[in-house]
Amino acid sequence: MNIAPDFEAEQINEHSRAKSAQAWIRTLAKYREPSEPRSYFELAVTAIPFLVLWALAWAALSVSPLLALALSLPVSAFLLRLFTIQHDCGHGSLFRSRTLSDWIGRSLGVLTLTPYDVWRRSHSIHHASHGNLAKRGIGDIVTLTVDEYNALTPLRRLQYRAYRSPFFLFGFVPAYLFFIQQRYPAGLTSERKYWISAMGSNVALLAILGLLYAFGGWGPILYIFIPSTVIAATIGMWLFYVQHQFEHTNWDQNEDWQLHDSALHGSSYYVMPPLLNWFSANIGIHHVHHLYSRIPFYRLPEVLRDNDELDNINRMTIPESFHNARLHLWDEAGKRLLSFREARELVA
Repeated sequence: MNIAPDFEAEQINEHSRAKSAQAWIRTLAKYREPSEPRSYFELAVTAIPFLVLWALAWAALSVSPLLALALSLPVSAFLLRLFTIQHDCGHGSLFRSRTLSDWIGRSLGVLTLTPYDVWRRSHSIHHASHGNLAKRGIGDIVTLTVDEYNALTPLRRLQYRAYRSPFFLFGFVPAYLFFIQQRYPAGLTSERKYWISAMGSNVALLAILGLLYAFGGWGPILYIFIPSTVIAATIGMWLFYVQHQFEHTNWDQNEDWQLHDSALHGSSYYVMPPLLNWFSANIGIHHVHHLYSRIPFYRLPEVLRDNDELDNINRMTIPESFHNARLHLWDEAGKRLLSFREARELVA
């Protein structure tokens, strides 16, 4: 995927790029103010259909479990959108009141199986350190450099290759992440408030599951709750992956790393059809979001309409995203993400 028109453009020095990214902050600041009626509307047109579809799927159990299972697909689409709205609550971009944002986020976090305060903290770490090779580990996909990979033992290389496999990342990880890992404050176990967040979400979730079982037995859980959660989690995992995993993304050692430069040039603009943009709450416009996370999701298309240059940075089509899924190692010298085969050719 090309992110610059020619070789010279790709060789822009890091200092200039950082200044350019910082200059965008002033431009983007005018889009940060939310329209609270619009925010409530977006929440309503997501939560109400989600609940209605859940009720329809539950009613369909009396006709056929397979029909209920089929309805879990649109349920998962609205669940995904609820997660992205929760995501905006975490950034404080939808409502002027931080307290209101947090409590809406906590409520949605029960439905999305995501302890809100734990996620908000880990996600803020992701925003504050993405692209910094010295600060990998929380809120990101593990990515090794070519040199780091070559220094591993054969067994550790095999483990890394297995981890980066699509079968693992999109087959196992989403269910593990939402059903198991997020049941405790992973990476934040030393602070009491994150235990409260995780355990509070668990108690609320158990209460909901208890009610489902009490009134419907195992059917609603097995045919609606679990499938819709897994589907939404898998799609969400894919979206998170393509946001930063592409050929000309941005990784630097700590001494060369620049926050704004990494935000703009290390995040993709995932070009999707309007319907997918709606269900993902425009999260594909990720380079703008990372550069200025206080912009409400419904204003991100406005940013692109007003600023043609941003519309052409890190564009990634859906076919290109499948190609980028084969890239796994960062080449520090070439400033590119490489496939395992390309990495072998470097030392051949």
